[in-house]
Amino acid sequence: MSANFADSDPTDWPGRSPDRYPVHGIDLSRFQTSVDWREARANGVNFAFIKATEGGDLVDPMFDAHWRGAAAAGVKRGAYHFFYHCRPAAEQARWFIKHVPRTPGALPPVLDMEWTPTSPTCTIRRDGATIREEAQIFLDILERHYGQRPMIYTTVDFFDDTELWRLKGVEFWLRSVADHPHGVYDGNAWSFWQYTSTGVIPGVAGSVDINVFAGSRQAWADWVAQRSL
Repeated sequence: MSANFADSDPTDWPGRSPDRYPVHGIDLSRFQTSVDWREARANGVNFAFIKATEGGDLVDPMFDAHWRGAAAAGVKRGAYHFFYHCRPAAEQARWFIKHVPRTPGALPPVLDMEWTPTSPTCTIRRDGATIREEAQIFLDILERHYGQRPMIYTTVDFFDDTELWRLKGVEFWLRSVADHPHGVYDGNAWSFWQYTSTGVIPGVAGSVDINVFAGSRQAWADWVAQRSL
C-alpha cells in the first residue's frame, strides 16, 4: 500500500529520504481529536503508536477511541507511555499496565523518554546512568506483564546525553526531522523513524507525526509476526 501523505513543512532531505521506505505509519495523542481510521488506512497508514499514559496519574483522553478505531480499520497499533522524570519508573510502569490491555496482535509497548524543559512541574535532568537504570526497570516490568520487550522512543539530544545506546536488547524508535537517523544517531540501529511532526494525511484532522519502518514489506510482515502480542 503506497502512502498518500503530504507535509505542511517538509524537509529538503540531504540524504536518504523516508520515501524509500515502503511501510509508513503515525503516532498520535489527544491532539488528534478526529480520525477516520478507514480513510487513513486506505491512504497508507500501516501502523499507529497511540499515547496511553504519562507519569503516574495521567491518561490520554483519546487513547480508548484511537485504540478501538485503529483496530476496527485493520491498522496495527501499539501504546506508548510518556516518561515523567519526577516519579519512580516502577510506579509509572504499573500505571501503564492499569490502562493498556494485553491485547492479542498489539505491537510492542513503547517507553517515550525525552528531556522536559517546558514541563510546569518537572524539569530535572538526571545523569545517564540513572536514566538508563530507570528505563531498565520500566522495560522489565512491562516485559513480564505483556510477554514482549518494549521499545524506546527518543530524541537526538536525549539519546546522546544519556547514552541510551548502552542499554542492551532494546529496539529504538528514533526522531530525526532534519536528516536520516543513520547520521544523527551515529549509525545506531533503529526499527522506526519519526521523520516529521507536520504530516498531512487524509482522514486525520490537523498535523500528525509520520514514521517509517526500517525494512521492506516482507520485513515488516516478519517483524509483526515476531513482535506482536
